[in-house]
Amino acid sequence: MKDSLFQRIEKKTNIKKETILDLAKKIQKNNPKDENTLREIIHELSQITGKEVSLEKENKIIEAIQKDRIPNQMDKMF
Repeated sequence: MKDSLFQRIEKKTNIKKETILDLAKKIQKNNPKDENTLREIIHELSQITGKEVSLEKENKIIEAIQKDRIPNQMDKMF
């Protein structure tokens, strides 16, 4: 199951499993709801994917994470 999830993510986003795991470790080391940590992760993902995230969208993402309004089943997103 886990490898198939990573394969679907990599196919859709072109982000390698190792990169995802490195970002996950960074989140685990820090407070996953800390605004600075979230901004850093968003910026890294933006650079990795080559997609710009506006400040407004960044703020919405952070607010959703801090208020626990994110999908429970991430594998259904991919």
